[in-house]
Parts: sequence; structure tokens; C-alpha cells
Amino acid sequence: MKEYKTISEIAGPLVFVRKTEPVSFEELVNIQLSDGSIKRGQVLDTSNDLVAVQVFEGTAGISRDSGVRFLGETIKMPVSQDMLGRILSGAGEPLDGGPSIIPEKKLDIVGAAINPYSRRQPKDFIQTGISTIDGMNTLVRGQKLPIFSGSGLPHNEIALQIARQAKVVGSTEPFAVVFCAMGITAEEAQTFMKDFERTGALERAVVFMNLADDPAIERIITPRLALTTAEYLAFEHDMHVLVIYTDMTNYCEALRQIGAAREEVPGRRGYPGYMYTDLAMLYERAGIIEGKKGSITQLPILTMPGDDITHPIPDLTGYITEGQIVIARELHRKGIYPPINVSPSLSRLMNLGIGAGKTREDHKAVSDQCYSAYAEGKDLRGLVAIVGKDALSERDRKFLDFADAFEDKFVRQGREEDRTIEQTLDLAWELLTMLAVTDLTKIDNKYIEKYHPSMKKK
Repeated sequence: MKEYKTISEIAGPLVFVRKTEPVSFEELVNIQLSDGSIKRGQVLDTSNDLVAVQVFEGTAGISRDSGVRFLGETIKMPVSQDMLGRILSGAGEPLDGGPSIIPEKKLDIVGAAINPYSRRQPKDFIQTGISTIDGMNTLVRGQKLPIFSGSGLPHNEIALQIARQAKVVGSTEPFAVVFCAMGITAEEAQTFMKDFERTGALERAVVFMNLADDPAIERIITPRLALTTAEYLAFEHDMHVLVIYTDMTNYCEALRQIGAAREEVPGRRGYPGYMYTDLAMLYERAGIIEGKKGSITQLPILTMPGDDITHPIPDLTGYITEGQIVIARELHRKGIYPPINVSPSLSRLMNLGIGAGKTREDHKAVSDQCYSAYAEGKDLRGLVAIVGKDALSERDRKFLDFADAFEDKFVRQGREEDRTIEQTLDLAWELLTMLAVTDLTKIDNKYIEKYHPSMKKK
């Protein structure tokens, strides 16, 4: 194996090597420093004259005299069923004090999007135990449903709650969670580890944690390691896997940082022009494959800079994924947890996973009615600010009160509270008793007669 001492330039996380033999894109590289230590890297770009290598551990200590060896292989993830219950670093190394993973296989981390011809339509309801998701924006097995949050909002707490509580009701098929944290602080990492261990959720989870002070290039690799692990568990061991990423904004910032080091022409707000393609390469690895028993469902979490939903990261994510769950600062200020705003939230695959035999026959109608009544009640808040509550009709007051009660009882729930879908729907019916039966225009009479609390008492 040849060693090259032809480093011409070092820029940020990149090392440029001249006069090499032909090398492959994404090939692994070892760089030997003058003190004998070795740093790992990967070929980022290759041409006849120059090879750009991105260094995983940072370029500190590398000089023009350092030796560069091209290893002739790409990054592979050692995978095994024994990974369940383990906490790993963003590079796949154990963080929990346990032994290294003894691999059953080593898989290329690049992966590929699922062939659309081979995709099976998602249809199975995943119960998260959170009413605003289960009742109003249902998550379906095989879906990719992002959570749009803002800085300082409790998206990590919601992610942990979903990781603890997510299940497919009535199914005995094995279910696992792959939790991928990117760019988090050491304090957040400790919180995640303690919560997984305290609740026992770690037994069915594989946790990857990339810290804020880890190299940017590692942040690019971490979600690919997580997805490769998820694909192995899903498609080779027939497990149903929920992949939770937090925070995709940190991942995109790493893309921008590396793009700047490569002196690429920037796109919108300085992010690389290929960011859409890069995100799609991750998100499109979710789904169900014909002939395979397992599935991969993705729940990416991203913080919108400045709470701007038109920012490139949420904007591009919205194009690729099947809806969004929006966390509202206004609800958070009211002390409501989880502060999920159902009005701009959407699950495009919800109708495939609800109804008789899946959740309950009245689910769609109750959800539509709650949306309608809550929207009308929120509109009336603006009117009250102008004319006062006394100027409203009796009907309008009921809708105004419904909006307040909906936030206080339906949206608000405990951090450890795991509601079944029946409890969620029954709670919605209880709130709908605040309105006149004649105002329940979205619900068929047969469901009113069967499920309305006043009718059931008769």
C-alpha cells in the first residue's frame, strides 16, 4: 500500500493530496502524523491532479510531511442483533462502557432509496401515546413524518417520549427504535442516556450520539450509520423500526460548513445547492419493501432558525416527507406540553392508517370535527380582542370555550402519560359535548348515536 507525502494544502476539515494514482470517491484514508498517530478520513472529491480528503477527527497536527494511505474500501457499518440496547458514538464506537460490536455483517453505509416499484403502501397505525399525533396527525408504519420545532422548545422531550411509547397496537411483531442524535451537547447526551436507561426503552433501542464538539464530517456519517443499522434490523431480521433523528438542522449546518471548506458555490442562505438531494438520500430510505416483513419509519426533528418555516431546511424537508408536526412557541409560553399546534400540522398518509380494524371507525370524522371547531374557536379569539366576549352569540362562545378546552385537555398531557387511541378519541368526544349536536357537521349521525357521551347515557 503506497504512502503519499504530497499534501499541498490543508483547509478546515479538508486535506488536498497531489500526484496520486486513481482513487475512488468516498474511499477511506489513513493519515499518519509525525508522532506516529493515525487520523482517519474519506475521499470527498477526486480528479487527475488533486484528491480532496475530509478528515474525521479534525486536521490539527497534520502537516505537509504527514503520510497519506488510500485503503481501497468505503465506510462499512458492523451490524448485529446484539446492537439492541447499546449506546454508540456518532462514529459507531461504544459509549456505554460495553464491548465493541461483534459483527454478523459489515454493510456499506451509503445505502440507496427504496425502488418505487418495490414499495408497499403504508397502512399500519403506530401509536405514539400523544393525542395530537395519534388523533389528529396519525403516524403510519413506513412513513416519514418530520417534527418542525424552534430553538428552546421541548422537541427532545417529545422525541424521548415517542421513543419510549411508540408501538403497533395488537401486533406481536418485533419493534425497535433507532435513535440518532446529531450535534447535541454533553448535557443533552447525559439526559438521553439516563432517560433510556431509566425507562427500560434502551432494551429495544440502538442509540447513536454525535456531540457538538465532534467533527462536522462525523455528523454527516452518523445518520447513515443509523439508517444502515435500521435497514439491517428491518429487512434481514423482519423488525419494524422507528428511526428518530434530532436535530437535522445540525446535520445541514455541517453540510454548509464542509461546502464552505470545499469552496463550493453556495445556494440559498449559504447552504449547498445539493442539500435537497442529500436530504432525500436519507429520507427516501424509509418505507416497506414488497416481500419483506420489516419496515422503516422515520421521525426527523429539526429546529427552524428564527421559527421560520420557509427556511431552506424545513422547506426542503417538507417537499420530501409526508407531512409535518409543528411545535408552537405560543403554546409553550402557555405552559402546555407537548406544545404541538395541530392547525399547520399534517400527516398525508393518515387516512391509510385509521378507520375500522385499524384505529376506530369514527376516527376520521372526530378528527375533522375537532380541526374545524378548534379553527373556528381560534378565529373568534381575534374577534374577542376587538369587540369583547360579551358581544359574541351563545354559539360563538361555545366554540371559543372549546378552543381553550381543546388546548388544556386534549393537547396538554403529562410527559409520562401514554394515551391509547381509544382514550384519545373518547377525550375528543368529551370535548365535543361542549358544542350543540347540530354543530357537529363533520360527523355522520350513526357515529354521534354510537359514541356521543349524551347519546350513550340514554
